[in-house]
Amino acid sequence: MFWFTQGLCFLPAFLVIWSSSTFIVAYIIALFRGDVDIIFPYISDTGAYPPESCIFGLMTFISACAGIATIYARYKFVEKLSGDTRVVSPRLNYTALVFGLLSCLGMCIVATFQETAVTCVHDIGALMFFVPGILYIILQSVISYRAFPYGCSIFVCRARLFIAILAALAFFPTAICAYFVKQTKLHRGKDDEDYPYHVASASCEWVCAFSFICFFLTYIDDFKLFTLRVKTEDVEYSQ
Repeated sequence: MFWFTQGLCFLPAFLVIWSSSTFIVAYIIALFRGDVDIIFPYISDTGAYPPESCIFGLMTFISACAGIATIYARYKFVEKLSGDTRVVSPRLNYTALVFGLLSCLGMCIVATFQETAVTCVHDIGALMFFVPGILYIILQSVISYRAFPYGCSIFVCRARLFIAILAALAFFPTAICAYFVKQTKLHRGKDDEDYPYHVASASCEWVCAFSFICFFLTYIDDFKLFTLRVKTEDVEYSQ
């Protein structure tokens, strides 16, 4: 049996591969077309102009859908684990689910509204992606420790905590330095007054985004342990 056929591990595996490809493919196309600089463009800069904007939007939307499926499957797994062992609060699990879904909604907004077209809406979507996303992986790290040893190994718990801390630490310079970036052009030079802020913000954004991807990578072993089934029942109508 191939590893990706065990349980639902294909969900996080697909999410990790597809999301990584989304960022990398859009960056390569934008780079070869000369739309962005080779060093430290914002992720959204790589999907600002056609045709990379079309590819970036479509692939990001598919990533959001895969994220929703993965986050919901994780929620049901923890719910079942909590029902059997009572080690995780249902409210904590549900709160993590809400933050995860909000992050996916932010991803859809980022995919739909390019930064050069509707900057304000795009920035709101980016905040909806990063802030709830960081809160989601923090809560999932807490859940992992509370569920240990039933959910995963202590190594995975520590890896998730490290990734969550890294994402949180990377977000602050991303947001703070972005506030001081006054120019919205895609090509930047060292002579620009706000260039150091741009470099710090953009590089930390890439770190934060790939921290999310690495976090879902840790789900693969957990998702080998379970499957989800849809149950249908007949509904009786009263006359």
